[in-house]
Parts: sequence; C-alpha cells; structure tokens
Amino acid sequence: MSGDVVNLRMARKRRDRTAREAEAERNRFEHGRSKAERTLARARNEKAARELDASRREPDTSAPEPDKGTS
Repeated sequence: MSGDVVNLRMARKRRDRTAREAEAERNRFEHGRSKAERTLARARNEKAARELDASRREPDTSAPEPDKGTS
C-alpha cells in the first residue's frame, strides 16, 4: 500500500514551467513571422473566404413555400 512520494512544490513548478513553455511557443509562432509571411497568410485566408462565399447556394425564392397547415 505504499505509493510514490510527490513533492507538491516541485510538481507545481513543473506544471507552471510547461504552461509557460507552451505559451512561449504560441507567441513565437504568432509574433515570430515576417511581414511578408503575415501578408501572405492574410491573403490566403481572404481568398479561401471569398471562394467559400462564392460557392454558397442561396435558397430558391421562386418556388412557393409548402403549406404548413393550421393545426
């Protein structure tokens, strides 16, 4: 019935360190790009949004709506 002894202070420090490292990685990715890379990514995202909107199907408004009844 004996278990491993865990030093809570060390465990908290380890947890906080990994959280800070993950945040630093996200920041490096977000802020570590050149202006050309950011511009290219923005242009690609806008083009994808335009293509998605262009292929969107509009509902057919010329057909009459089916009668829903008066229940």
